[in-house]
Amino acid sequence: MKIKINIRLMIIAIIAIAFTTLGTTLVYYNLFQRQVRNDLAITAKLLRDTNYFETTDVDLSNIDLSADVKELRITWVDTDGTVLYDNDATATDLSNHYDRPEIQEAFKNGYGEITRVSDTMNHNTIYYALLLDNGTVLRVATDVNSMFSVFMSATPVVVLIIIALLLLCVLISHLLTKQLLRPVENMAKNFNNVNYEAPYKELEPLTEIIRAQHDEVLSAAKVRQDFTANISHELKTPLTAISGYAELLEGDFVDDEKRKHFYHEIRKNSNRLLALITDIIRLSELDRSDREPSFEELNLYEIVSECVENLEFGAKQRGVELSLEGEVCRFRGNNHMIRELAENLIQNAIRYNNPGGKVEVTVSADPEVCLIVKDNGIGIPKEDQQRIFERFYRVDKSRSKETGGTGLGLSIVKHVVEIHNAKIELESEPGVGTTMKVVF
Repeated sequence: MKIKINIRLMIIAIIAIAFTTLGTTLVYYNLFQRQVRNDLAITAKLLRDTNYFETTDVDLSNIDLSADVKELRITWVDTDGTVLYDNDATATDLSNHYDRPEIQEAFKNGYGEITRVSDTMNHNTIYYALLLDNGTVLRVATDVNSMFSVFMSATPVVVLIIIALLLLCVLISHLLTKQLLRPVENMAKNFNNVNYEAPYKELEPLTEIIRAQHDEVLSAAKVRQDFTANISHELKTPLTAISGYAELLEGDFVDDEKRKHFYHEIRKNSNRLLALITDIIRLSELDRSDREPSFEELNLYEIVSECVENLEFGAKQRGVELSLEGEVCRFRGNNHMIRELAENLIQNAIRYNNPGGKVEVTVSADPEVCLIVKDNGIGIPKEDQQRIFERFYRVDKSRSKETGGTGLGLSIVKHVVEIHNAKIELESEPGVGTTMKVVF
């Protein structure tokens, strides 16, 4: 990060120096040209006041300004454009100057000026023409270096300045970067200190976000650790039972009546183990965020009706009356997940009920699509209601294992609800019953 900041500061410095040099050169060159034009105007007026150009009847051979003003070219033009005198060439050898823009402007406005650019000679010529009282035009001109020539002549100095400034920028950027990042580094060192305040006001939102993400990571790690420990414990229990029963059967230490009981227990624990593994795999699939589930148009009543029909036999075995009411409710969702959600909710209502109890399942579309599963079973204490969606959390552990519960059903329900952007509402009272409502 420090290197990137230093590089970017140096790039900014180079750009600033380049633009400053270019802008300064342009401004000063324009000022220089303006000064040259002003000087030419003053020179032309001074020459006008001499007795050289008062009348065209003078002996032109007596006019000799070639030695007096070497840097200036002086041209005297008659009213018809004929060159009367030129200090840099023989007048008779020069063409008519009437078509020159500065001459025409002088005839019209009293004075005229123009700058002609010479790309080959790498210089510019500035002309200033002044209309005299006798109707003739006196023109003075001088050569100046072009802007490119001025810029190139200044290049060595500019390069030296750039190198010096870059070295200075490297030093300053290093000090600034160190100064800017020191509070950030201190913040990183004191990250776990909740009382530590951000050194910059602008960093406070970032600090809060990072701390929140840090807490989430720690929380997720703890959940994963607890989940791993719970899996080990939950899998170990039926495996230990199966191994123990198998060992007794293998040693032929039991009679026929006990043997049948052991076979039954082995089968029951095997089914429990299979259910655990199935739910764990399903939870792992739901946890994966890199694969989006496929959604389609679903009829919630039709799905729930099939689930009720499949679970009706199990409900009768436990002496629980299972009923369904509702109407056609269409929404977009994942068929397999919604079926899992409905089965888990209805199974829980049957599993944690009493003989002679009731489970009422309702599907409604007014005012919004929802699934309601209501029972008059054992209910859930207030202190446990916030935790029932945690993995392997059971209100009544002994009853859950007797009825074949894995402790993962409501965790699966929670995942399905989140994936569908739905919400789940819980109302429960011990000894009265529980109502689960999922709103899509």
